[in-house]
Amino acid sequence: MFKGSMPALVTPFKNGSVDFDALKHLVEWHIEMGSHGLVPMGTTGESPTVSHDEHDAVVETVVKTAAGRVPVIAGAGSNNTAETVRLAQHAKEVGADAALVVTPYYNKPTQRGLKAHFTAAADCGIPIFIYNIPPRSVIDMTPETMGELAKHPMIIGVKDSTADIARVSQQRITCGNDFLQFSAEDPSALGAHAHGAIGCISVTANVAPKLCAEFQNAMAAGDYKTALSYQDRLMPLHSAIFMEPGLVGAKYGVSLLGKCSEEVRSPLTPLEDSTKAAIKAAMVHAGLIN
Repeated sequence: MFKGSMPALVTPFKNGSVDFDALKHLVEWHIEMGSHGLVPMGTTGESPTVSHDEHDAVVETVVKTAAGRVPVIAGAGSNNTAETVRLAQHAKEVGADAALVVTPYYNKPTQRGLKAHFTAAADCGIPIFIYNIPPRSVIDMTPETMGELAKHPMIIGVKDSTADIARVSQQRITCGNDFLQFSAEDPSALGAHAHGAIGCISVTANVAPKLCAEFQNAMAAGDYKTALSYQDRLMPLHSAIFMEPGLVGAKYGVSLLGKCSEEVRSPLTPLEDSTKAAIKAAMVHAGLIN
């Protein structure tokens, strides 16, 4: 069920509110373009600045619109274990296929604390993907800790944002070859797949869903020569999107395609003109716009 290109979905806004019509159209577009799944309400979905009610409504809308055509991994991250449990339970109730749980940020738990946090989420009875992102959460879940958590029947995989492709091999040793490893760093997705990852929870796929899906399809078929050609087309876009916070770059790229506005919530701000120019040039390079 879980594989390939899974966009870390942006949350469209209009005049300060969630634009649910645009969100539904985005889901339909991604399915049409070949995305293998959808991941709403991660950081790219601006989960830090939506209300709890908005968070729940976005997840439910994506699940209902996808209607089982592709799997949905619902963001359920918090540095509060009780809140994480609530979000995971809600994801289960509305029919999400799994929940994405980030390593708790700011309060810096120990590895023992990480085990307790993720075990509580998994005990809700919905499949859990660990989201390990040391640059944002400060802490790093070790392969050894992940291996212990992988023994829980509901902890099934990881979204790895370490950008260390060797982690995939290390985690295959501690977690087993059936543990579902996704890259979360678009530029290194090619190398991660060669090490044993099965896909990418991607920011760039918001802007280039078809190319990202075809890139993953090529790797799944063992055609790394074709995959490398996609990498060359997409690499300038990977870089340009992250000149400023990636979700802002992704949302601007999606706006150029007419799919939603570029509006973001404070403390994020609209892009500098130089960043916009770089994203436009990268999208031309990729063949997405003229």
